[in-house]
Amino acid sequence: MPNAMQEQPTQPAEQAAATTATEAAGTRSWRASLGQAGRYLGQSLRLMVGMPDYDAYLNHMERTHPDQAPMSYEAFFQERLEARYGSRTGKCC
Repeated sequence: MPNAMQEQPTQPAEQAAATTATEAAGTRSWRASLGQAGRYLGQSLRLMVGMPDYDAYLNHMERTHPDQAPMSYEAFFQERLEARYGSRTGKCC
C-alpha cells in the first residue's frame, strides 16, 4: 500500500515554473500594496497641511453626484481656500 509520502514528486521544471509564478504574483501583490500605502501617506500628508485632494473630490462626485459636473481644479481649490480661510468676521484670530 503506497504511503502519502511516497507519491510522485512533480517534475523539476514544473515545480520551478510554479515557484516562479507564485513569486511573481507575490511581487505584484507586494508592489500594489506598497503603492496603495504611498497613496494613503500622500493623502494624509496633504490633509495634515490643509491641501485639498482634488482626486478624492472627483471620485466623490462621480459616485454620489453623477448628474452634476465637477468643479475645475482652480474653482475647487478656490472654494476650499474660502471654506478654510474665508470670512473671519467676528473671530479674534
